Amino acid sequence: MNIFYGKSASGNVSEAVKGLGTAKLIIMTSTADDFEKNVEELEKLYPGVPSICCVGMGYDTAILEKGTFVMAFRDGVTVATGVLEKVSISPARYISRIEKDIAAVRPGKENTAIIDFCTGNDAAVLTTLSGLIKKNDLQVMGATGDAGKVSVNGKVYEDACVYAIIRNEGGRVKTYKENIYVPKDNKQLIASKTDKSKYYLGELNGRPAKQVYMELTGAQEGKVVDQTFQNPFGKMMGDDVCIVSLKDVSGNGLILYRQINDSDILTLLEMRDPMEIAQATVDKIHRDFTHISAIYSVNCIFRYLVLKNRSELGTYLSKIGTLGTSCGLVGFGEHYNTQFVNQTMTCVVFE
Repeated sequence: MNIFYGKSASGNVSEAVKGLGTAKLIIMTSTADDFEKNVEELEKLYPGVPSICCVGMGYDTAILEKGTFVMAFRDGVTVATGVLEKVSISPARYISRIEKDIAAVRPGKENTAIIDFCTGNDAAVLTTLSGLIKKNDLQVMGATGDAGKVSVNGKVYEDACVYAIIRNEGGRVKTYKENIYVPKDNKQLIASKTDKSKYYLGELNGRPAKQVYMELTGAQEGKVVDQTFQNPFGKMMGDDVCIVSLKDVSGNGLILYRQINDSDILTLLEMRDPMEIAQATVDKIHRDFTHISAIYSVNCIFRYLVLKNRSELGTYLSKIGTLGTSCGLVGFGEHYNTQFVNQTMTCVVFE
């Protein structure tokens, strides 16, 4: 497998793809102001080459906060790309498209992954795809992009999920999820008076959610949302914890970045040393793979802000980069197989 990545701080697509040559699949991130123009330019430069794009910041071992970032698979993969439209209303409406694309790729066990970009309603999209994911032994990583726009094969969509199904012709693929937050004390918090349409959490253990959160974290009035950088919620899913970030305060309740249902069990999380966690991730991937062709990842915008504030962003990206060719984007919600999570890094490793 031969991987290319390039970037342009000025947002020039021609500069970002300089030296690419032929490609089987192109993945691009771009600033919002230039998105449509850059998608059009990419299609002109590589007509007919499958591509998926979203709005966001790209990175390799350093962040590109503005401009255009491109990753491409030159060879070694079989690819199908497509789109699910109107995902906020009926995410299952166009599921036959991805069914046909999966069949065309002919996935084998542990050698096929989906990279996807959504404009929103990610949890419903992943739930819709869960049957296909399990049936075909697929793995998924992806993100919510910024500005409510994504593209596939040169066409821009709103209210959609674009995807690339990638079969590695030379080995395995494997997805990973990295949390820098762990349960603080394993205290169970039972959610109630929720509103899924508004991502609203009204009560925890029968008491106003805002009050309970402030008591548990020591957050002051007016600083509740900022506390999510230190103490997000975790949704318990068996032995796994999915991070749930705070978005806003609404009366005595909280608005979250992920849907919570009545009777869901939450717990309060606290941050560990991000560099220790990153090293554990590197060690785990090294144990699983003796040869790595590429890594594509998503880091949540909140992780980006935390690491930047700690002056550890470059160190973190360089540490992950020791695994091999590594790049990705900063997202607004992350996908890990059938899970939609917050404040998380997810990645897919190609052997």
